[in-house]
Amino acid sequence: MSEQACSPLNRRQFLRQSIALSAAGLVVPLITRGQSRNISPSNRLNIGVIGLGGRGSTLMQSFLRQADVQVTAVCDVDLEHYRSNAWGKGRVFGLNAARRAVDQYYGDKQKSGDFKGCHADKDFRVLCARQDVDAIVVASPDHWHYHQVMEALKHGKDVYCEKPVTHTFMEGKMIYREVLRRKAIFQTGSQQRSTGNFHRAVELVRNGHLGSIKRVEVGLPAGYKKPSIPAVTEPIPESLDYDFWSGPAPLLPYMRARHHQLWRGHLAYGGGNIMDWIGHHNDIAHWGAGMDDSGPLEVEAVGWTESSTPAYDTPVEFEIQCLYPGQIEWLIGSRFQMGTKWIGENGWIYVNRGKLEASDSRWVAKDFNPGPAKVYQSSDHIRNFIEGVAQRKECIAPAETGHRSISPGHLGYASHQLGRKLKYDARVERVLDDPEANALLDKSYRKPWKI
Repeated sequence: MSEQACSPLNRRQFLRQSIALSAAGLVVPLITRGQSRNISPSNRLNIGVIGLGGRGSTLMQSFLRQADVQVTAVCDVDLEHYRSNAWGKGRVFGLNAARRAVDQYYGDKQKSGDFKGCHADKDFRVLCARQDVDAIVVASPDHWHYHQVMEALKHGKDVYCEKPVTHTFMEGKMIYREVLRRKAIFQTGSQQRSTGNFHRAVELVRNGHLGSIKRVEVGLPAGYKKPSIPAVTEPIPESLDYDFWSGPAPLLPYMRARHHQLWRGHLAYGGGNIMDWIGHHNDIAHWGAGMDDSGPLEVEAVGWTESSTPAYDTPVEFEIQCLYPGQIEWLIGSRFQMGTKWIGENGWIYVNRGKLEASDSRWVAKDFNPGPAKVYQSSDHIRNFIEGVAQRKECIAPAETGHRSISPGHLGYASHQLGRKLKYDARVERVLDDPEANALLDKSYRKPWKI
């Protein structure tokens, strides 16, 4: 088959045409899980995965199970690792393990010539430039999200990016504007939006059962109090390109206690449990209150406590007190019940994974109709992205939504560092009359990386 016939554009055109013809009853639409994998390679969506730790490996397996998808390339700067476990203990992760998993999964296809083998590379720029990759999955640590997403967009790829979308506020603005400019398809890994009890909670709020919303409580887990393994410097494993793993972040002494699985405890790489979870529970809070394209008016960090080890510098206990449009008191913190709670003049609604509760038990009864106001429906976050790519339609968790859901976290960190309340204009996405705060929302990188 010619290079032109296999190009991402032609493959997407084929998928769109298939769906259009399906509406006329002429062909079958996108293949779903459990159906035959007997699909021509040129008609499958080719996926490349960057970051093959725990979450990246899980996502890779999810994409492998999709009949109309083919994982063609993987990327990681660590050839082999065991997350925070001692070497050789537990499941193996990394570049070589991912390549073996893909090749094994497609074993029969490889023998028949339908699959040419999984490409593996340490450099994400090589993967993003490949012609046999249509879309990129970014599952690396937070400090890499911006650079890898922008590289993928530069090469015309669509992107599935884990939450939080970015490590810094400025990066988030840059990404969602570039996605819009390029008309790319983007899915944030805030998968709660594709879960039924969260849909129902949001529709109950949107249909006005609470009346006017007075208060929102977003409960997140406490942060990294002490390391789960000794916080000591160690020799860099031979399998790891630690300088490249650090990339735009400062080159800190190597510790397993702040590397695989545990890197979020240090601000060089992540934002602690604030930024790990705000893209889930505050995302749902925004969705219910109709704030997907908005944000707070005021933000103040209060009651933050420090970790007992110098290995981590993200807060253990924390609260971010916000004021939102409509004079809604909006509280995000570790002292609230994990999940999302909207409180209005008529009662309250609370939702978490596997749980939906309300002050009026009738609202959460299975036969209760929330009302005419409906929200975007998705029952599978991965399928929603695949269909978004094929149909060129916006996904349930697009880039701007993902960015705005985590913006109070970025602002909270700036407020904590400066020791004062910030007044924020969500329309222009700037802190009012505070150059110091706005400077903190940007970030400088270790050379040669730059915004």
